[in-house]
Amino acid sequence: MTDRGIRRVVIVGGGTAGWMTAAALARLVKTPRISVQLIESAEIGTVGVGESTLPHIRAFNERLGIDEAEFMKATRATFKLGIQFEDWGRIGDRYIHPFGDYGMPGGEAPFHHYWLKASAEADVGPLDDYSLPVVAARQGRFAPPSDDARSLMSTYGYAYQLDASLYARFLRTVSEAGGVERLEGRIVGTRRDGESGLLTGVEMESGAIVEGDLFIDCSGFRGLLIEQVLEAGFHDWSHWLPCDRAVAMQCATDQATVPYTRARALEAGWQFRIPLQHRVGNGYVYCSAFLDQDAATDRLHGLLEGAALNAPNHQRFTAGQRRRAWSGNCVAIGLSGGFIEPLESTSIYLIQQGITQLIALWPDRDFAPKAVEEYNRWMDLEFERIRDFIILHYCATKRDDYELWNHVRTMPLPDSLSAKLELWREGGVVQEYRDGLFLHPSWVAVYLGQGVRPARWHPLADRRETTQLIPALARLRQTVAAAAARLPTQDAYIAGHCDYRTAEAA
Repeated sequence: MTDRGIRRVVIVGGGTAGWMTAAALARLVKTPRISVQLIESAEIGTVGVGESTLPHIRAFNERLGIDEAEFMKATRATFKLGIQFEDWGRIGDRYIHPFGDYGMPGGEAPFHHYWLKASAEADVGPLDDYSLPVVAARQGRFAPPSDDARSLMSTYGYAYQLDASLYARFLRTVSEAGGVERLEGRIVGTRRDGESGLLTGVEMESGAIVEGDLFIDCSGFRGLLIEQVLEAGFHDWSHWLPCDRAVAMQCATDQATVPYTRARALEAGWQFRIPLQHRVGNGYVYCSAFLDQDAATDRLHGLLEGAALNAPNHQRFTAGQRRRAWSGNCVAIGLSGGFIEPLESTSIYLIQQGITQLIALWPDRDFAPKAVEEYNRWMDLEFERIRDFIILHYCATKRDDYELWNHVRTMPLPDSLSAKLELWREGGVVQEYRDGLFLHPSWVAVYLGQGVRPARWHPLADRRETTQLIPALARLRQTVAAAAARLPTQDAYIAGHCDYRTAEAA
């Protein structure tokens, strides 16, 4: 057999996407016969708007052999049990989308059906009171979950709130230790095979040519290879997700860290608050049709809880997805492949999924069309399901106090989301799917958190008499509250396990 294996991988762009890709390839793909080079320019900045993650990052780090405490110290990270949403359904509303389920394992129907049945006859408290990660988050408490599936302490997961630039720096060290070569400089041109159209190399400003078999575009919104050269196309979703600007600032704080990210709906978008060990990340994601840059910056500055630590970082974007994330011998990972606003902290997850699927479908130099097709199908699925979930936060509102909220409340929806909403409204059923992000508890959290109540609960819930169900829920509510109260505060847990200051002192 003729050896058609990939020999030279070229990653264009650094930042979180580039160095996550490099670290994964160094650990899982690179051999003495495969070289991995990453090209980046210190003159080109990174976006750095979001610093919040989903629980899937833990599996990614573990697969790379990264020690959690070392990682958290290096990135000055805090733990994250969920995302708190304020003022989304109505002014004054507040709920947490938890990284965990509601109630205890078991039951013939999903837990929320029993809660719906009981709450129709008695005050059994909000659904949040039956989620351990929600109650713990609101008390600022954290400890890792239990491995015992019978325990209430096993009903949640966790993610991290981190400094994305420090994460990229940390992964650069991991990558270079694994044999990745970093090349400094700007790319000014490309070389392509005249017959196949495949990329063969990139031209550096210095005049050097960096040749490769497989090119991974991590160049951010520019899409230096995937769009500017290969013209892969773009699905524009701004008619459903009209926010197209963000301003981000860091600030000092004297408050205790909390294990959740906050997303507060404002006049023309929403504010994020991400607490790290050494500072707080803040941002205003907004729609420029309803608010200008100066007004957005002033509004965010007025919401800071402490002294600003940097100048405002302004970003422009269009919500959407590359039509072909993999085209020829080029794969777009990160912002070059698409962008959905960071409302549910999905950016790093999408980077991770792009890397994971690329490794699973690792090509040879023939670039089999079916593998390319499968990669694009998978990424389309991921993006579209995340898109629908983000749109839900906007359309499931009763707010009519500002132009943005009137627009999103009344806009036509994607057919896929309309079907999910209809299924929920009829009988409290969450559309199930095997693959993709945001499964059952996530949809329940947003539906009920924003006041979208179904017309009925599942008939299986009627097998429990209300006279038995209401006291059982009261006992469960007390059990959850007691379990949360036994946990240490997040600050105490970090101090004992992964405080960045202990690493610096050493």
